[in-house]
Amino acid sequence: MADTAQTTPQTAPTTPLRRSAVRSLLRLWPFVRPVRTRLFLAAFVAVLASCIGLVIPLVLKWLVDGPVTERDPGGTWLGGGYLLLLGIAEALLFGVRRVLVARPLASVEAAMREALYRHIQRLPVAFHDRWASGQLLSRATTDLQLLRMFLAFPLVFLLVNGATILVGCVLLLAQRWSLGLVLLAPVLPLMVMCSVFEAKYAVAARRAQDQVGDLTTVVEESVLGIRIIKGFGRHRSQARAFKELTHRLRTTELHKARLLAAIWCVITTLPEIAIGATLVLGTVQVADDALSAGTLVAFLSTALALRWPVDSIGFLLAMSNEAATATDRYFEVMDEKAVTDEGRDGAVGSGETGSGQAGGGEAGDPARAAGGLVFEGVEFRYPDAAEDTPPTLRGIDLHIRPGETMALVGATGSGKTTLTALVPRLYDPTAGRITVDGRDLASLSRDEARALVAVAFEEPTLFSATVAENVLMGAEGAQEADLLRALRVAQADGFVGALPEGTATQVGEQGLSLSGGQRQRLALARAVVGRPRFLILDDPLSALDVHTEALVEAALRRVLATTTALVVAHRPSTVLLADRVALLSGGRITAVGTHHELLRDNPEYATLMSGTSGMSGEADRSEGESVR
Repeated sequence: MADTAQTTPQTAPTTPLRRSAVRSLLRLWPFVRPVRTRLFLAAFVAVLASCIGLVIPLVLKWLVDGPVTERDPGGTWLGGGYLLLLGIAEALLFGVRRVLVARPLASVEAAMREALYRHIQRLPVAFHDRWASGQLLSRATTDLQLLRMFLAFPLVFLLVNGATILVGCVLLLAQRWSLGLVLLAPVLPLMVMCSVFEAKYAVAARRAQDQVGDLTTVVEESVLGIRIIKGFGRHRSQARAFKELTHRLRTTELHKARLLAAIWCVITTLPEIAIGATLVLGTVQVADDALSAGTLVAFLSTALALRWPVDSIGFLLAMSNEAATATDRYFEVMDEKAVTDEGRDGAVGSGETGSGQAGGGEAGDPARAAGGLVFEGVEFRYPDAAEDTPPTLRGIDLHIRPGETMALVGATGSGKTTLTALVPRLYDPTAGRITVDGRDLASLSRDEARALVAVAFEEPTLFSATVAENVLMGAEGAQEADLLRALRVAQADGFVGALPEGTATQVGEQGLSLSGGQRQRLALARAVVGRPRFLILDDPLSALDVHTEALVEAALRRVLATTTALVVAHRPSTVLLADRVALLSGGRITAVGTHHELLRDNPEYATLMSGTSGMSGEADRSEGESVR
């Protein structure tokens, strides 16, 4: 089963119906608008260059019917000079076009990537629960590269080639309308074939780009989880999973290639037949003296000059469809509703508080007015949970008094991590409300809430940055003195001082160059560096040895004495840091009291602390995944 699971990575949750390619591409206009002048100028230059190419057949007509027929060497040299100048002018204009679009289109790509990154940072955690990181990475890299290529080449040349074909058709009909009608006969079947091709290719392009996202996800997970893969000897199963995904992508790409080959075959064959028929008919007319040789040469030269614009239709349509699909994928993320900086409108008032609290005993407590951290009738259901599933949290009533440390205890899956995630507003309650120092948390902006609340998660996440940068991320404007104090509190100053460059040492991706206990201590230092008003700690000492745990607890007691804290506890040593303990069971607070009171009066709590449920061991460290 483990092997099978690896072959179906998470993809984007929904794939909306494809709109027309033009409507999709028009959504790029806000990003293109700042550079529109240079793009329009580049398009004009390219059209001018193509029109110069259509002048060459007219010079050839003059050259054949004049100097060549009259055997005039001087006129022949003059005609050759005209052709050379026209060729040089055409080449220079195409070079100018390239220069005009290079810098602005790089700016467009950068602006779109920055906008996507900013938006992803502002999306709610529930969005990241649904989306695989590889899908986001492919949108920020591969898809944006496709869009830059489209703006640089297909967009301009769709316009240029369209104008060239239009002008060329007018010239053909003007030179000899009967031959022109023969040459233009394939236009209608080509239009029908291109329409069919576009519809089929759009589906294949979308499938391929989604599969690239799946492949990116597997590669990323394999790199980040390389220790697990090697530790359990799963490199072969991972290789099979990767091979299966690459085979799917290969199949899709071959399908795209077959579609492109088919349209190219049609686009090449029909014009060739038309040119052949025109050549035969024109030769007959020249033989009958109904047409001059120069006119036939000019006619055929114009027809051949139109071969590139016609032949390019296939791959220009293909690239345009891929760009339209990339645009759809890009805006699937950008259209997701971002978290605003303001407080949540229509915050649920205290009149909606839940009841049925077995052991909270806090409803109507006058002490609430004094501040602290208060949960009133809080209910929470994950956004992607089925409607018929019960809420993860129900009727939570709890008051943590100012300066008090409350331990949160419960079995695996009881909702402890979910409850702590509500305080920094990683999620908002489905019902009820949370207040901090008497202020409704939903009325605060997330910036305000997170300035008041600091968090140390169960799984310590570090970034590819220095030790100092990782710790100081916990407080904007923190100084060197704050950094050193936080490291001392977390008992991290010893091992940090032994690192090659001290606090300036790079910790590497995910901090995997450090031990689990070292990462956890840096995460704890990050949480306390800003002297937060409220502190949320999710089993902050789980990865520490007994000796280090005792030292950290001694330092942490001094920090907890100056803040209001909620600590998820898995073992008695952590519970003893708290003034009181809240027991969470089945998504409800069923008891609140001191450790000794609950140990004496509550059998469920006594069982948890005895370790017979697996609570005190390592089992509950997976709560972040199992809680849902």
